[in-house]
Amino acid sequence: MLFRSAGYRNHHSGKWHIDGRPLDHGFDHSFEIGQGQNNFFKAPGNTDDGVPDVQRPDYYVTVAAADRSVQYLREHAEKFPGRPFYHYLCFTAPHFPLHAPAEDIARYRDTYTPGWDEIAAARHGRQRKMGLVNHDRPPMERDVGPPYDFPEDIRKLGPGEINRPLPWAELTSEQRKFQAAKMAVHAAMVDRMDREIGRVIAQLKAMGAFENTLILFASDNGASAEIMVRGDGHDPSAPPGSAKTFLCLGPGWSSSSNTPFRRHKTWVHEGGISTPLIAHWPAGIRARGELRHAPVHLIDVVPTLLELAGVTKPAVIRGHAVPPAPGRSLVPAFAADTPIARDFLWWEHEGNRALRAGDWKLVALKNGDWELYDLSTDRGEQRNLAAEKPEKARELAALWTTQMERTTALALSDPPPPEAPKKGKGAKNRK
Repeated sequence: MLFRSAGYRNHHSGKWHIDGRPLDHGFDHSFEIGQGQNNFFKAPGNTDDGVPDVQRPDYYVTVAAADRSVQYLREHAEKFPGRPFYHYLCFTAPHFPLHAPAEDIARYRDTYTPGWDEIAAARHGRQRKMGLVNHDRPPMERDVGPPYDFPEDIRKLGPGEINRPLPWAELTSEQRKFQAAKMAVHAAMVDRMDREIGRVIAQLKAMGAFENTLILFASDNGASAEIMVRGDGHDPSAPPGSAKTFLCLGPGWSSSSNTPFRRHKTWVHEGGISTPLIAHWPAGIRARGELRHAPVHLIDVVPTLLELAGVTKPAVIRGHAVPPAPGRSLVPAFAADTPIARDFLWWEHEGNRALRAGDWKLVALKNGDWELYDLSTDRGEQRNLAAEKPEKARELAALWTTQMERTTALALSDPPPPEAPKKGKGAKNRK
């Protein structure tokens, strides 16, 4: 809505996991991947500007999302060449189920046969050599499995599935084969997403917009340890990654994928919440290939874009006061490796909770005790300092509680959506 008021054309393509519909919130086009995307090869549930998407023999939702992105951008170049645009592309890959075209999976068929222990060690070695991290790799937590227990689903998946990141050498040959095949599909999903992003970038170049378009790329969480079977179920006789299968990454490969951090999606330890952010804007960012160390959050994206677009957020929208933005503009970090001024960052997810202030991080499992870490030297969260520095732990815990109370109050003050007219008796009298 704010960008539209500033003359922008707005497009959405992909996941939409918040209240309302994109077309009701200022988007001119929306390819919406239906919630509960349980099959990457099926169109039902997906819509293009509200019209159900068409099933085709070669349908794959990652490609479909990029197709619409290219379509919307091409239309913009043809019909609105003098206007700026905002384009939100949100792939569901590599979320479960692990589905990918067979030719993409083939590229990685043997890549992961060395196992998650060896892959994680090699990955951490490269990260240290590149100067990305300065801490030791936390050991795999062999007793930590999926955040939700579905033992019946484990049985459906067959003897190759396991719900703990056991040492690779202790797995049976059948388990190693099954697990390596799962990671090959996961890699293929990322590979295909990269290729589709390349098609969108090619369109930006074709319309002369690439140099002066800010591109931000991030994931919304770390890799997932979940294991479940949903949708149409799982056929163990079908090729891994095909439409009749329902595979999840699981804790072994999730631990490896989250190297060099601890835990997984759902938890708010670093493995669950820390992902890279890539910023690319040739005409607006002079720096090339530089690393920034300041911790940032997705809440910072809106203030950043509003500043660059010269848009001021109104004090009132639809009769309701607009609360202060929780995020901060990242524009200063585009120019230099400088801290982003803020008091703290705060998390709560399914009872797991955390707060980061400077290099201090306070974190706890659901119903667990607070843990305290100094992330300047210990982003692997291995040395709990809560007992050594109880005053700092109490200070941050009080901040977390205050923010939780404020956030809860704000959420409860949000007016509910209008009630939809009820069918049946009395409906015809509604206006």
